[in-house]
Amino acid sequence: MIRTLAVAAFAAVSLSGCALLSSPDPVQLYRFGDASGALTTSVAEPVQVRLRGLELPQAAQGDRMLSITGTNESAYIKGARWVSPALMLYGDALEASFAAQSRTVRLIGRRELTPTTRVLDVDVRTFEAHYAYAGATPTVEITARARLLRFPERTVVTEQTFSVSQPATENRVSAIVEAYDVATRDLNTQIVAWTDANASGS
Repeated sequence: MIRTLAVAAFAAVSLSGCALLSSPDPVQLYRFGDASGALTTSVAEPVQVRLRGLELPQAAQGDRMLSITGTNESAYIKGARWVSPALMLYGDALEASFAAQSRTVRLIGRRELTPTTRVLDVDVRTFEAHYAYAGATPTVEITARARLLRFPERTVVTEQTFSVSQPATENRVSAIVEAYDVATRDLNTQIVAWTDANASGS
């Protein structure tokens, strides 16, 4: 009985302490961009293409998930963050997509020093979960402009804008993260195919 009362008293003190010194809400970490799967067979001498520094919108390139409600109300999704900055996760995902899917191109990653005559420049203009209205089920929207450049001239071989919209299945963080993952893989698959088709051009 004495032990039970002592435990109860300790619990009461602990709860009162929590009320005075409120701890921050727990944050769950997520990632996106898994490019796992069977590797595509590439040609014997692939075109070497260097990936130049990537760009994401300033508000979305960190570890918080950006959401837009309506046309101009922006906020970060509460209680959830990316395990690394979104800019880093996206770069890793794009490199993994080339490694798994490209047939005619070998992407020279950001940390490699291999010489090349082609450069891939990817500027992600939109990277957000869009709500038509507060409480709606969001759609993840990603828009990116890709350019192939000659190097060292830095003249444009070709460029194209890619847009992906992936509805979440419900308004829950896990479902939104899944939509980010699907949208990112879709976008990267399109960029890989486009680069394969154009990298060897004059």
